[in-house]
Parts: sequence; C-alpha cells; structure tokens
Amino acid sequence: MDKELYDKGMKIRREVLGDAYVDRATANPNPFNAPLQELVATYCWGWNWGREDQLPRRDRSLINLAMIAVLGRSHELKIHTRGALNNGLTREEIREVLLQVGIYAGIPAAVDSFRIVNEAFAEIDAETE
Repeated sequence: MDKELYDKGMKIRREVLGDAYVDRATANPNPFNAPLQELVATYCWGWNWGREDQLPRRDRSLINLAMIAVLGRSHELKIHTRGALNNGLTREEIREVLLQVGIYAGIPAAVDSFRIVNEAFAEIDAETE
C-alpha cells in the first residue's frame, strides 16, 4: 500500500463524505474487508479524486451522481448526495442531474434516484434542525 496516497485519500474522503460516514465505513476492519477499504481510500479517493488539477471535486460529484443513479446503487447515491452538497452543488443542480438520468437511462432510474435523494435531503435537514 502507498501510505502517502492512502492518507491523501482518507483526507479527501473525510472532506467529501464527512467523518461520521468514513468512521462507520472503516470501523471493524477484518482480514476480509480491510483490503477493500485500502483500495477505496488509496485509489478511488487518493489517486482518482486526488487529481483535482485535472477535474475539480464539484465536477466529480456531478459525474458520480449520474453514474451511481444509473447503476441503481441507492446506498452510494445517498452518501454521494451529501458529498455533492459538501462539494458545492445545489439541490437544484442535483435535481437537474437526476432529470438527465431519466432522459438517458430511463424514467425508473430517475424515479428511484429522486426518492433516494429526497431521503438524503430529509436526513441532512434533520441534522441541522
């Protein structure tokens, strides 16, 4: 493992997704899942998201929302909605991404995505009340 890239990845991951989520995701490592967490932190967050001179976090969040919505990964869509807001997207911009998903990937993908993102917004709003 590249320790420097891993540390960079964990820093970015925490900034985008928040400490609470990352702490839950990385709690209780075991020999089976620890390599996955290293992979995610090092290459997804450190190497890919760390290429901010090539593509800013805000743009990566736009892309992620669309891809995750199309793939139907509800858990990831919920957490990346939070990340997108942390990266400066507005709720209106997130809505536009999901409308575009509906056009290019199908209305069922958009319907599910709107439901999931509404749940994420409600959770976020409840935290700030």
